[in-house]
Amino acid sequence: MQSYLDFEKPIAELETRVTELRETASNGAIDIDAEIGRLEAKSSKLLRDTYARLTPWQKAQVARHPDRPHFKDYVGGLADEFVPLAGDRAFADDAAILGGLARIDGRRVMLIGHEKGDDTASRLKHNFGMAKPEGYRKAIRLMKLADRFGIPVVTLVDTSGAFPGVQAEERGQAEAIARSTETCLSLKVPLIAAIVGEGGSGGAVALAAGNRVLMFEHAVYSVISPEGCASILWRTSDRAADAAEAMKITAGDLLALGVIDRIVPEPLGGAQRDPDAAIGSLKGAIVEELDGCNALGPDELLKQRRAKFLAIG
Repeated sequence: MQSYLDFEKPIAELETRVTELRETASNGAIDIDAEIGRLEAKSSKLLRDTYARLTPWQKAQVARHPDRPHFKDYVGGLADEFVPLAGDRAFADDAAILGGLARIDGRRVMLIGHEKGDDTASRLKHNFGMAKPEGYRKAIRLMKLADRFGIPVVTLVDTSGAFPGVQAEERGQAEAIARSTETCLSLKVPLIAAIVGEGGSGGAVALAAGNRVLMFEHAVYSVISPEGCASILWRTSDRAADAAEAMKITAGDLLALGVIDRIVPEPLGGAQRDPDAAIGSLKGAIVEELDGCNALGPDELLKQRRAKFLAIG
């Protein structure tokens, strides 16, 4: 069943009405095809118009939609093969970050990303995509392994931020995030990062300091959540919409600022409405960027990455 966001309620009403009419028409008692067609056209136009003028706060809601594809969905749609690799070889295996060796359209890559989970049990298992130090240390291990064998790295970012708990701080959360970011910047192989949902704080940057940073059309990427920013500036999370507007968290804003390199279009209504189409769109973009980066030598890749992130500051 389609899940609707608050601002999608008018769309929900029309689509529910269409569904009801279809059920009535299936009984064959009356011919209402013309009415169904009229409502479908109206619903499609409303959906198109709504998504053409989304506010930054509404985009944040879309980026958090529970039906958007998650890492496991991307593995199924992107990779011809996938061999998962687990553990940081020091403390534990953090299920908030998954990774392994893969082939994307015949190209060998190390595929790493956040996994939020798609139901209550899996969300608890994956800690809602909020990684602990061992998650980032696992990512470091996999990136260094890829670097050693000359395998490009592809990362998929979708997290509200790193886990902020006391245990994570005790095990060196800040150091792990910094080391992961440092590893991204020091690789001699291409690193393609894609912001596919939420890109929150250092927990996102730790996997996103790449040669090319892609971002889905309705994803968001920011140093802090809009609610967190509003709580700091105005002492209330009720002004999250104002914070989202001021923070420039949308793909369009970030492309203009030079923080990302490419916007990947989503199906009408967001990736959650047609995950297969969204994953296919992302796959095409990743393959193009991999081919472009593979033409560069190790020193050029390092220089390009360094110049990119120094320019942002």
